Amino acid sequence: MRAFDILKDLWGTAKSIIPILAVLIAFQIIILRKPLTNIKELALGFLLSVIGLHLFLKGVYMTIIPLGDSVGEGLVNIDNKILITIIAFLLGYASTLVEPALRALAFEVEEVSIGSIPSKVLIHTVALGFGIGMAIGIFKILNKIPTSMLVIPMLLVAAILVYFTPKEFVGVAFDSATSTTGPVNIPLNMAIAVGLARIVGSTDALIDGFGVIGITSLMPIIAVLALGIIIR
Repeated sequence: MRAFDILKDLWGTAKSIIPILAVLIAFQIIILRKPLTNIKELALGFLLSVIGLHLFLKGVYMTIIPLGDSVGEGLVNIDNKILITIIAFLLGYASTLVEPALRALAFEVEEVSIGSIPSKVLIHTVALGFGIGMAIGIFKILNKIPTSMLVIPMLLVAAILVYFTPKEFVGVAFDSATSTTGPVNIPLNMAIAVGLARIVGSTDALIDGFGVIGITSLMPIIAVLALGIIIR
């Protein structure tokens, strides 16, 4: 029975990968008219991706989400809004540093820019922006500030910075924001935000707890645009 449950879970994960693989194979064979090579390697890679993604998601649901939720609920015991905000910044900063999508983007940017935008500088700039965004989001929950009161000014700041930032940094800034919403940041920081909103006596944890990820996505944009202005 246990083996059947495992196979059922693996099949559920496989169903999320099969459509992507099918589209790519169909595009190559029908549109590009190129035969598939190394079919055995392709099949092995598919199997490994299914197992790897399945194990990763299991690990996230077993550790990161419940632990983040527990930390969020426990933050109110500190009874110091400034300290809680600082802790939120450190968590956001640290979790962003290990995002695989951000590292891939940073290395690609460094290669394309021929080293003029070092990968480490971009990674830490984005992490700094995400950490500040996380701190702002947690501060919003603690003080029950409407999300719109923070998001609208941040959008205006980003729009203004775009006009002063070298064009090479504009695209990188927006791509950097999407690279932070990966498999580490989203489960951890959303769990912390929702857990905190539930405990601080929010009238609606769904309204107050969510929106934090949007704020954390906007701040890396602002941070990278500011970086472009500084090093111009």
